[in-house]
Amino acid sequence: MSKKEKTKRDLVSINEAAEINGVTRQAIYVAIKLNKLKAVKHESVWKIDKNDLEEYRETKYSRTKSTFNGELLYNNKKGYYSINQTAILLKVHPQKIYYATRIGLLKAHRKGSAWVILKTDIDQYRDEYLKQQKPRKVKSA
Repeated sequence: MSKKEKTKRDLVSINEAAEINGVTRQAIYVAIKLNKLKAVKHESVWKIDKNDLEEYRETKYSRTKSTFNGELLYNNKKGYYSINQTAILLKVHPQKIYYATRIGLLKAHRKGSAWVILKTDIDQYRDEYLKQQKPRKVKSA
């Protein structure tokens, strides 16, 4: 395989990179402009090496990697969950979790600028409030 063939095969467009990463074209373009993702302009089209794309995916910011005082904020092994992780765990919309914390049904603790919910509090909320709710009947037309 020649160097030119290898280079062509390993390069992807912004559209392809967005599809591979499961994000929008704009997200990829912004990452390039912020120098977080390496790309070259080839015949007026941005091209991204698949290895660079993989490296970007592994190192990009993720709320699940956030730390506070040197510890992971949302360390599920230690029982710390984010609002969204809690919503997924309980199979409810995140707004329901925000509302429950705001009115005091679900305890949440502040760590820096983030809200952290303990697994014990999630279990208590599930047992005391979610299991007591009656399923809503769907109106038939």
